[in-house]
Amino acid sequence: MLDVRRLRLLRELARLGTIAAVADAFSYTPSAVSQQLSALEREAGVPLMRRVGRRVELTPAGAGLAARTEPVLALLEEAAAALAAERAELAGVLRIGAFPTAVRTLLPGALVTLGNQHPRLELQVTELDPVQVPDALRTGALDVALVHEYDYVPTKPDPALETRPLLDETMYLAAASPVLGPARDALRECAGQAWIAASPGTLCYRMAERLCQGAGFSPRIRHRADDFATVLALVAAGQGVALVPELALADCPDGVVLTALAARRRTLIACRAGTAGHPAIVACAAAITSAAPPYLRGTE
Repeated sequence: MLDVRRLRLLRELARLGTIAAVADAFSYTPSAVSQQLSALEREAGVPLMRRVGRRVELTPAGAGLAARTEPVLALLEEAAAALAAERAELAGVLRIGAFPTAVRTLLPGALVTLGNQHPRLELQVTELDPVQVPDALRTGALDVALVHEYDYVPTKPDPALETRPLLDETMYLAAASPVLGPARDALRECAGQAWIAASPGTLCYRMAERLCQGAGFSPRIRHRADDFATVLALVAAGQGVALVPELALADCPDGVVLTALAARRRTLIACRAGTAGHPAIVACAAAITSAAPPYLRGTE
């Protein structure tokens, strides 16, 4: 019988390409990953990997096994979810991941609701950028998480994850003074100004860069901040202009002029494939959904 934990490592080797990357994703040592994959090879009875210089690559048998691993893992998750549904009450650890704005706005109320309804559920929250979420869900570091995607930064479907829509937000140009001209030209009018953007490599940075490039220029970035509350404070201080989503406006200070753009940000609830029906994740998704409406402009 093939060991499920080792199959998970093989799947990640097929996706990430190196043993070092797999070790980093699972917080293992490379030697530990190598030992587990060697044990899986012995269980399989055929070579699954081969050395190519200093790297390891999968054999056709290894690649085929890795490709078949995804539905197996999803079925096991579904079985665990079905067993959990038979229990009288929810208990155990639920690991929740979210980006900073959601941690500050959506999660506090959702955590209170979950704590009141399911007191034996131990809630653990991790703040992280959405680009880190898929790996965290795959490895089990998270059980459920909030992610987002932008019009200019679409995400590829991931067979290891399931998502459901939560919010569809307007993106705004934030400035310390009104932007002249029609709203459709607002970005172009700010081409020569200093900009405030997130750290390179984050989803928010890629969104700002591509949105500006779509308007015909590359932004001249003066300040970098990953928290929208900080970004808006810098805008109010006259330090530059920025792009912010609707959810961030719960922290909007005086002195910031907002111009609605055609671009949208979509926030989704994500979990591992096969776990969407787990009662703890169902309860968490319901609590977060109930907490969302008050933070959208125009709602009560």
